[in-house]
Amino acid sequence: MKLTPRKLPAYQEHFLMDIQTVKQYIVEELAAFPANAPITVTEIGDGNINYVFRVVNEATHESLIIKQADVRLRSSGRLLAIDRNRIEAEILRLQNELAPKFVPKVYYYDQKMYALTMEDISDYQNMRYELIEKKIFPDFSEKITEYLVRTLLLTSDIVLDRDVKKQRVKDFINPEMCDISEDLVFTEPYDDYKQRNILTSGNEQFVKENLYENTPLKAEVALLRNNFMNNAQSLLHGDLHTGSIFVNQTGLKVIDPEFAFYGPAGYDIGNVLAHLYFPLVKNLFDSTVDQVFHQWSKDTIAAVYDQVKEKLETYYDQAVTFPLYRNSAFKETMLQEILADAVGYAGTEIIRRVVGDSKVKELSLISSEKKITAERMLLKLGIQLIINRQHITSGSQLVNGMNELDIHSDLSNE
Repeated sequence: MKLTPRKLPAYQEHFLMDIQTVKQYIVEELAAFPANAPITVTEIGDGNINYVFRVVNEATHESLIIKQADVRLRSSGRLLAIDRNRIEAEILRLQNELAPKFVPKVYYYDQKMYALTMEDISDYQNMRYELIEKKIFPDFSEKITEYLVRTLLLTSDIVLDRDVKKQRVKDFINPEMCDISEDLVFTEPYDDYKQRNILTSGNEQFVKENLYENTPLKAEVALLRNNFMNNAQSLLHGDLHTGSIFVNQTGLKVIDPEFAFYGPAGYDIGNVLAHLYFPLVKNLFDSTVDQVFHQWSKDTIAAVYDQVKEKLETYYDQAVTFPLYRNSAFKETMLQEILADAVGYAGTEIIRRVVGDSKVKELSLISSEKKITAERMLLKLGIQLIINRQHITSGSQLVNGMNELDIHSDLSNE
């Protein structure tokens, strides 16, 4: 869809749009549809940060998405840099060059209204809710690892010209969104200094002993936090959970990269791995366990790790030309560091979703009498991944760790 914005005076200063003003904006400013077209606008955003509208021309069935940022978070009213939508627009355009099958097309970014107009992906469904329903996507690991490796390796200065990489680091600096992650992922789960953690009643002492007072664990988390803050390795999505992945049986689309910045490549990989464990654990604690879904979940976790490893090696050989970086020992060391980071960041993501104030839907669906046991299983898994990340070198090890926890799914609730 080609848009021809008119840059009318009414849209030269930001204001927060609603259903009616989005309809006017589409016709008056973007000229996307004729003024007399039967246009339907629906507010579809269910996130905490931005406002999302689906716009349909009922006469032609053409549709698009408008995503607008405001100066405040829609959930809490906290002030937040409005430039985040510009970052999202730019990373989507870049990822359309690197992995065009896996991200929605950007039609226009309005730097006055902080509004992003892009492809409607209504043919795809939110993966989190699909997995809650225990649906299986046989090709998911193949597709998501293609997206991960292309967007992470090909945005690093292992491949890019140094000047290009440094300019991109500057363009994608995203301090306020990184600040959220630095607190919610790497600080508060281990030191509830803002008193925002939400613990299930009965798990307080378990969390205190295993997280707040676990000095060896906190040392490892500090290393991961420091790496997150200082290793400008690849252009990250920054919040790549299953709610940001839309799927069907033929493909997937990755959306919502408003947390994008240059950081350690393993962070995005780890987030994908982490969010495959939540529906797996929910299934274990349902009244009836779906064994087919359970096996697929474990197979997929293993496959994501193994296929990332395999594709990193393949794309590295194809894309890296700098002689020093083509040294086989350097390549092996670097790729193993990325994969160790991925395992560690999977652990931090699991832990923060259990004890932090940004929960996952899957945990809310586990019955109250089983929730303590499920959460302890996940916390033990997260700790295990963080502590052992340097020694995990295959997907089967990730599955074996989960198998050990399956055996002990009757953990004490005391």
